[in-house]
Amino acid sequence: MLELIVISTLNGVLFGMLLFLLSSGLTVIFSMMGVLNFAHASFYMLGAFFGFQLTKWIGFWPALVLAPLLVGAIGMAVERYGLRNTHKHGHVAELLLTFGLAFAIEEIVSMIWGKSPLDYRVPALLDFPAFTIFSTNYPAYKIFMLAVSVIIFVVLLIVLKRTRVGLIVQAALTHPHMVGHLGHNVGRVFMAVFGVGSALAALAGVIAGPALVTQSDMAASLGPILFVVIVFGGLGSLPGAFIASLVIGLVQTFAVALDGSLASAFGPLDPSAGPSVLTDIWNVTIAQVAPIVPYLLLVIILIVRPMGLMGTRE
Repeated sequence: MLELIVISTLNGVLFGMLLFLLSSGLTVIFSMMGVLNFAHASFYMLGAFFGFQLTKWIGFWPALVLAPLLVGAIGMAVERYGLRNTHKHGHVAELLLTFGLAFAIEEIVSMIWGKSPLDYRVPALLDFPAFTIFSTNYPAYKIFMLAVSVIIFVVLLIVLKRTRVGLIVQAALTHPHMVGHLGHNVGRVFMAVFGVGSALAALAGVIAGPALVTQSDMAASLGPILFVVIVFGGLGSLPGAFIASLVIGLVQTFAVALDGSLASAFGPLDPSAGPSVLTDIWNVTIAQVAPIVPYLLLVIILIVRPMGLMGTRE
């Protein structure tokens, strides 16, 4: 039991920090621009595929830098030539644009790299066990993923709350005309914010690619839970996204690791009653319902606190 708790806690924290690394870019974009980007997970996928291709050509470490920059440039182009033109038509037009862009990116990736999983491997420098706990070797690459996620959180928090750049970006959302009169190009500010958010998603893809499966449907597998994170934590709240990522990561990891059911806790139902829906529910294990646990948490938080844990935006 102790081994299960310790290993599941480590894996849960790691998964939660990966969710934060992915959701941080979307949180930054929403908090600064008010745009809920449905294509954000697709930028994460682009980061993984760009990272794979660049790793084959020039190695993992240059790819770790170049892939987010390339995806960030694509994100800036999307804001400049897409979102900026649809912004005057309201948020529905922005949602439809990013929704369609997500499908377009997935199809382009499938045409170039195919639908089969890619052989995206952990770099040799980090391909060793960091430590051994309860006879289980914990990979050094997972520690690297955790460290990068924590560093990104700290840097983003400092930049947004403690620097002049962060103040200008936040002011550009609420008082764009005043910021413009002060000599700042508001359009470029928004374009840069969208580019940074896209680059953060790509960074998550480059890092997660070797640890998870890199294939053309990876955006669809993580996209829904990404929105659970930012709504649960509070739309536009970076600390809220951090807390929500850890909570969801830990809860889902422990749920997957537990095989308990109502039958194991209270005993089986009377066999004479025959098979029924109640019997099926009685025998369902926690691990079997683990995929829907984050969405149950989302429903609960929307009922109890619709603004999320630390949200301020109505």
